[in-house]
Amino acid sequence: MRIPNSFLALVTLAGLAAAQVLSPAEITDPYLKGLQQAHLDELHAITAAIAKHEFPYRFAFSRKLDLSEKAQARNDQRSVQFDKFQGQTVLKITGNYFAAYSGERMTSEERIRRTYQDVMLPILEASAKALAQAAVPDAFALEISHHVVRTVVGQRTELAENAVLILPKASAMRLLEAKDEASRIAAAQDGVAYLNGSPIAIFPGERPAEHKDATVKGVAVAAPIAAAAPIAPVKPVIVAPPASSEKLADVYRDAIAKMRKELDSQAHFVSYAPPEFVSFRDAKYLEIPMSTPLAAADAGSQYKLAALAFDRHVAHLIRPVLAYFKDAADFAGINFSTTVKVAGEGDASESVEFILPLAALRSYALYNLTGQQLLDGGVVLVNGERVGLDLQMAEGMAGRK
Repeated sequence: MRIPNSFLALVTLAGLAAAQVLSPAEITDPYLKGLQQAHLDELHAITAAIAKHEFPYRFAFSRKLDLSEKAQARNDQRSVQFDKFQGQTVLKITGNYFAAYSGERMTSEERIRRTYQDVMLPILEASAKALAQAAVPDAFALEISHHVVRTVVGQRTELAENAVLILPKASAMRLLEAKDEASRIAAAQDGVAYLNGSPIAIFPGERPAEHKDATVKGVAVAAPIAAAAPIAPVKPVIVAPPASSEKLADVYRDAIAKMRKELDSQAHFVSYAPPEFVSFRDAKYLEIPMSTPLAAADAGSQYKLAALAFDRHVAHLIRPVLAYFKDAADFAGINFSTTVKVAGEGDASESVEFILPLAALRSYALYNLTGQQLLDGGVVLVNGERVGLDLQMAEGMAGRK
């Protein structure tokens, strides 16, 4: 018997919907688990409606933000769930929108407004419609990552930024029922928005969140949802004109000497190659040579060794190293240059360089970035060749390459 295409389409949409809603079994809070279970049909209706919506660019629900389209395909998409924020119950929805806006031609307000109109608004409409008769949530909390393209020192740089909107359910219902654009905008203005963790006005004339009342229609909105905290912008700091390497070495001589003395036991600095300032992409970076010893059981591809070198060694040095350069603004970043050696493999080694902008390092130190986001904002060289390093995937690799 031939199955109608329309039926196949419905089955496909149902499968997608189930794949994008977090299973109640994964939620530890009994109250939230109960809500997730009780409203599974409504949550699946939301994701099914979004699956049918045609976005200008690809949109994907995601538990992890700031992913490439290729990485998104192999990452968990179950991002629709009930959660708690500031004592209120919210429906939290996160996702990646693969639009790349011009950082030169669009302002921050224009970028978040475009993401609101193209992505957040359809999600809000689907969510408000599905949960119109339910007593929950108190508010909808959306976090959508999009991309920004800028040209820095002649190089095209594409980085992610996170847009967050927290809108009370009552306002979302007014938005759903609005008959004209002015009413829709007025309903959306009941919420608060953040871009990369900073309050922002989506519409002209709207007051940013920091100037609004402490609550929005009964929902506290002092900060973005902690479970999906917006990341700080990651962009290279290029000093123009850059100071010479000799001048920088003189300025930071004492700080470097103190760092080498106090951190050597955990950093494994190379005694015959002291830290020095080097040029990279017309900017100055502090290169810190070190060595990373790994156990025989850690043997694997060069990508696995690079990932382990970061997670087990370099990542733990970032905050203590930055402490010696708290107010530095005259060089672009730090190159953690390490020689990775595996026990039992003789003289075999891998040369790995993590060339990271100061702005990104400081955001990471403040827990605004994950290690993966930090690396994505910099450059990783393995044996002199640039690589794209996916930490989770690389650490699962085996065998030498």
